[in-house]
Amino acid sequence: MDESNSNNAPVVEEQAADKPESDNASVEKIQVSYPMKVVYCGNCGLPPEYCEYFPDYEKCRQWLEANLPSELGKLSVEGGNEEEKKGRQKRGGKGLVHTKKPTGKAGPKKINVSRAPRGKKKSVTVITGLGSWGVDLKLAAKFFSTKFAASSSVTGDDEIVIQGDVKDDLFDVIPEKWPEVDEDSINDLGDQKR
Repeated sequence: MDESNSNNAPVVEEQAADKPESDNASVEKIQVSYPMKVVYCGNCGLPPEYCEYFPDYEKCRQWLEANLPSELGKLSVEGGNEEEKKGRQKRGGKGLVHTKKPTGKAGPKKINVSRAPRGKKKSVTVITGLGSWGVDLKLAAKFFSTKFAASSSVTGDDEIVIQGDVKDDLFDVIPEKWPEVDEDSINDLGDQKR
């Protein structure tokens, strides 16, 4: 350790990459103090150098501009090749996390209720379009499970499947539970294959 070091912080020696190891003149001494202070993004919770890999990079960028403009200057320049813009994965892993699509769809809000066969004599009731009214699908599936004493699950983007034929009861239950849903917006599609 260097004797001129007054705060007892460790000194890390780094060698320049372009010089051979035998040349001692190219060694730099860098002062390191512990504990190290790590800055995190307020939007995604990651260090700022990883924000560009987060799906909501624009929100991270806005947060960094407002709160940490010095860290924003250290980030890589936008642009790059087209493969990176597409978010295409090169090797292994799960790739980018997809953000949820907005539930407020353009056009009329319709809830479709249909019955689909399951086996020989059994059937399931399929509800689609309930999420466009701002209803939490997981909570709705749980409510239907307790109301009809049957299994129900969220299977698609905006689809709930209830075991059994409860289609006729849904026309009364849905407007009663969620008053914002109009009774005229519930369509009966009859029997359909899944």
